[in-house]
Amino acid sequence: MRLHTLALTAAAAVIAGNAFAAPPDWGKVPAKAITLYYPGVSPIEWVYTGSEHGGVRALKKGETCASCHHQEAADMGKKMVSGQKIEPKPIPGKVGSIPVNVQAANDGANLYLRFSWKQPAGGAEKMDKDNQVKLAFMLEDNKIPGANLSGCWETCHTDLRTMPAAKDDKRTKWVKDGALASGKFYDLLQWTSKGAKFDGHVADKRVMEGGKALLEAKGEKKGDEWSVVFTRKLTGGEGDIALSAGKTYNFGFAIHDDHTIGRFHHVSSGYTLGIDAKADINATKQ
Repeated sequence: MRLHTLALTAAAAVIAGNAFAAPPDWGKVPAKAITLYYPGVSPIEWVYTGSEHGGVRALKKGETCASCHHQEAADMGKKMVSGQKIEPKPIPGKVGSIPVNVQAANDGANLYLRFSWKQPAGGAEKMDKDNQVKLAFMLEDNKIPGANLSGCWETCHTDLRTMPAAKDDKRTKWVKDGALASGKFYDLLQWTSKGAKFDGHVADKRVMEGGKALLEAKGEKKGDEWSVVFTRKLTGGEGDIALSAGKTYNFGFAIHDDHTIGRFHHVSSGYTLGIDAKADINATKQ
């Protein structure tokens, strides 16, 4: 009996050790430079309107938003945040873009993601007084039409609560025909500067809880530089996309800077995340 108990204890220790393994040496992990930009009022309906969005023809041919806009993200953000394009209510003091370094790794049991950036100038209205910064990312398992092209834009619609045409102040992100049962959903994880962390999903609506994959989300600011590290199990439960070596997933992220909420964030285009697989962002085994 004693040997059996010791064996169980040892097994539990191994499992716990894998679950809460230390992050990799980030100094040895390559970084992908991605510029987040202010999107203004550009829901997916606008993206696919040819009279308003010149890139719709390329999009319909299979070109991704990132392939078209990766190099011009800062210029796009500048136009939109100033009100020059698709922003009816410009916010004084808000920057148009935020350059971010993204690093990824895995240890066979967990995915590690690190985001780092310099705090931009602020001074705009403090919509979320509790959080100076929030950072969220989404993963998608190649099951939602268009997600491989537009990234998280498939969750952004004209009827969302902070959009000019919104009629319901509780309407959050959603996916057309989204459902956990069919696998048509985005896995959503978020960290806030107040210290909260969320593990949810976006299907027919956004749900900020229920996921079982997120182990830890920590952020800190040293001087004028932020860094946020997520530790996520490769597999979780309902609402968690199961990540496997050799596969790639659709990936996008956003930063709510300077106490903002809703659509007033900075966002990335859609990229790919690979688990020991070639992608825009490679999470190789350490």
